Amino acid sequence: MKVAFLDTVHPILQERLETQEWECYDYSNTPMEKLIYLINDFDGIVIRSRFRMEESFLRHANNIKFIARSGAGMENIDEAYCQKRKITLFNAPEGNRGAVAEHALGMLLTLFNKIIKGNQEVRAGIWDREGNRGIELEGKTVGIIGYGNNGSEFAKKLRGFDCEILAYDKYKSGFGTEFVKESSPEEIQEKAHVLSLHIPQTEETIGLINRDYISKFKKSFYLINLSRGKNVITDDLVKALQEGKILGACLDVLEYEKSSFENMFTESMPAAFEYLIHADNVVLSPHVGGWTQESYFKLSNILADKILKEFS
Repeated sequence: MKVAFLDTVHPILQERLETQEWECYDYSNTPMEKLIYLINDFDGIVIRSRFRMEESFLRHANNIKFIARSGAGMENIDEAYCQKRKITLFNAPEGNRGAVAEHALGMLLTLFNKIIKGNQEVRAGIWDREGNRGIELEGKTVGIIGYGNNGSEFAKKLRGFDCEILAYDKYKSGFGTEFVKESSPEEIQEKAHVLSLHIPQTEETIGLINRDYISKFKKSFYLINLSRGKNVITDDLVKALQEGKILGACLDVLEYEKSSFENMFTESMPAAFEYLIHADNVVLSPHVGGWTQESYFKLSNILADKILKEFS
């Protein structure tokens, strides 16, 4: 088997494939226009997010048997075309679910306790205890939309905080436990103090969090998004922040990201983004929720497990 690595991933994947006498080639710096002349020789492709795996590219890959994505989301792969071609698709959401959950919790606690504001003020010689009075997670109701690897792991991390956890997943049922109540969107909108998104980017989830959706919440609430930026309409989020309907936001992802997730500031940013970067009640990070030292290894190791189980 010959495998083309189109992105840089942890070397454990290549090492494990090569122990089975597979041939691995590094094309992580090769442009797409050159790859189309090379890819026909390969049985497998390993990617992160540098390129979209579309039909226009994959039709040059007549021998491809699998595509492995080092990550969870599959929105940069034409899944319908791959199914038609019987190309097996692998991802590794198990590899970074713990990292995503910890990051979500860290962002929420940072927001609740005004840690960024307090840190900046102390460094500037300002000792404002009253202005940095925080709030507690204990006793709050947290609504989770999407109860797959990431959503269920976030619920697990919340167990020690004595909060009520409501979870909804359109495609799953029967997952309720003593810690998590399987819920409906309507119950979450009635009770939640915090809403956390753990959903993929699909046609039905793009723009899910919009003005209408937000208006249906009985209480003002905090929003966490570590899924995909396009699941939230940023203009509507900003309006809700300005009106007090959303009390604060933790955003590891943004609607304005490029598909590669690498270049955010190549163009002038919209007014809504300008508002977010200056808001004290918004915590931002550069799409690194699942990107830890540990998850870098886990993602590749889990892909190796899945690939070798299927093709050895």
